[in-house]
Amino acid sequence: MALSIRPIRPEDDPAVAHVIRTVMPEFGADGPGFAIHDPEVDHMSRAYSGPGSCYEVLVDEAGRVLGGGGIAPLEGGPEGVCELRKMYFLKEARGGGMGATLIRHLLERAKSLGYRTCYLETLTGMEAAQALYRKVGFKTLCAPMGSTGHHGCDRWFSMDLR
Repeated sequence: MALSIRPIRPEDDPAVAHVIRTVMPEFGADGPGFAIHDPEVDHMSRAYSGPGSCYEVLVDEAGRVLGGGGIAPLEGGPEGVCELRKMYFLKEARGGGMGATLIRHLLERAKSLGYRTCYLETLTGMEAAQALYRKVGFKTLCAPMGSTGHHGCDRWFSMDLR
């Protein structure tokens, strides 16, 4: 299956919301304090259209959205810190290396936007994702950064982009 990455478009919003609402419950991340409840889930193209933000989607050869991920300023965080947000893939898009490809793409975008550090939050049980984060250079943190409101997350990572 040939997959590609491109910037999100408004017509992708329902498909991206579907991906998020399908994947997060697979990992028990559907209760209070998880990103599945963020108001932006239904309007991702608009939510990531502002300064210092981007959202990229993973699409198959037919144009079907199979996943995505974004970069935005870390809410309540120090200047120069972005957050890797809402990166999820449907099952059929996992395990083929596209996660690493998308993360590297997003980190390059973060650097070009002037960020010095990238932060992310996840949870116990998303072991494959955590292995991927470590593989591309993220380091484990002992506590969260910023004020994302995602108190359901219990694993935190950051990466120096300089």
